[in-house]
This record gives sequence, C-alpha cells and structure tokens, in this order.
Amino acid sequence: MLLFFALTTEAARMMWSYQTVIAGVRDAGRYMARVVPADICDAGGSVTALSTTLKDIVEKDIGGASLFPSKVTVNSVTPSFSCVSGTYRVSPAPVGRVTANVTIQFPMGGVLDLFGSALSSVTTDVADNARIFGQ
Repeated sequence: MLLFFALTTEAARMMWSYQTVIAGVRDAGRYMARVVPADICDAGGSVTALSTTLKDIVEKDIGGASLFPSKVTVNSVTPSFSCVSGTYRVSPAPVGRVTANVTIQFPMGGVLDLFGSALSSVTTDVADNARIFGQ
C-alpha cells in the first residue's frame, strides 16, 4: 500500500511539474517571437541575450513567485533561431526555439529505494518553436 501511494504521488507530481514547464516554455517562445526583430535573418543577430529573461518566464508567474516546488529545478533555458525557407510570406522566415533543461527530484525516492528502485530524479529537455514576428 505504501509503494502504491508513493508511486501515485510521485507520478502526479511529476506530470504537474512537466505540464507547468511545457506551459512556461510555450510562453517564453511567444515572448521571444515578439521581441526579436522580424528581419533577424536578413540583418543577422543573436538571441542568446534573452536567456535570463526566458528562464524567468519559465520559472515564475507574473508576480515573480516560483511556479515549482523546491525539488523541481530549471537548470537552463536556451534560445535559438533558424531561418526556414518555404512558402511563407517572408522567405526565409525566422523561427525561434526555446529549450529548457529540467530536473525533477522525487521526495519519496527513499520509499522507492525500499522496493529496489534507485531512481531519485529525472532530467529532461522541453522545447517549443514559434515563428518570429518581431516588435
């Protein structure tokens, strides 16, 4: 019964945290799509200066409070863009990508260790693409 409770709690917490990261990365991608100049493919440039701002968007709500419990850590947020040729109104079209690396530690990992599992955390990347429209 203890194992079932631990597994259910950890699975629910992991899914909630993962969905929150997905929403944050999507919001960060939308932000980047609006602040990066639309002519970045023609004029050149970089989006690496946005890393700190995008990490704040992924981690915090509009009031600045953390969205995650203490055992969920956003390790890094990496912005990038590519120029995609195709049938867009503008060719090549700039497409931004925001990638977040996240570690979720299991508070009940000790209970899982009693049953032979040595899994104490999961680290994964979450990414989202958005067409850059500029300011």
